[in-house]
Amino acid sequence: MSEFEDFDLASLAAYLHLTPQQVERLANRGQVPGRKVGGKWRFSRAEIHHWMEDRIGLLDEDELQQVEGALDRAASIEDPIVSIAELMPVEAICMELQSRSRNKVISEMSQLAAQTGYLWDAEEMADAVRAREEMQSTALPGGVALLHPRRPLPRILGSALVALGRSGGGIHFGEQGQLTDLFFLIASVTDRGHLRTLARLSRLVSSPDFLPALRQATSPREVHEFVAAAESALDVGGRST
Repeated sequence: MSEFEDFDLASLAAYLHLTPQQVERLANRGQVPGRKVGGKWRFSRAEIHHWMEDRIGLLDEDELQQVEGALDRAASIEDPIVSIAELMPVEAICMELQSRSRNKVISEMSQLAAQTGYLWDAEEMADAVRAREEMQSTALPGGVALLHPRRPLPRILGSALVALGRSGGGIHFGEQGQLTDLFFLIASVTDRGHLRTLARLSRLVSSPDFLPALRQATSPREVHEFVAAAESALDVGGRST
């Protein structure tokens, strides 16, 4: 199925790892975005993407594990297991961002991602992230933001990646006036890849020791090793099945 083709009941059910009857009930109750065309349900891929993105932001650890498991099961056999450590090379980690405003942080994070060689147009990425932030801030409680464009930008990416920047004093980034000092930039090449990365990263961020450890780390290498160890701890009991 094309990345841009609308879902019908059957294809959305397979994507969400539900039955068509369950999806139809959700649609009839207005709990999943869709519309009827010729008496049959159709679901915009972009709307489903944002619906799932919003859901991921509200879930607890157990629910995040279930969503991650469902997304993994829905992935094709060619899709690799998502690993934040593998997506985030050491050169995509900055221990001291220089920017002191939202727009400049977004530009600096995009330039950081471009240093990997996988992002070919930092300016376009920054513009897309700013447009997404205008819709709704990606800043979360705890002083972290999960930056990303509204839709994946495969034409400017050689590969999916994640960048991490740390601001010493923090900046006013979210809508509630809180200071944000940790910034992840998620650059994906597919909608499903983005959701899988977002679910994985959200599980890490929700761990009580994760953000404090990132703030105490003294080098990009230390950060990278900690992220890898934290992911291994998530997988001790295996992924949700």
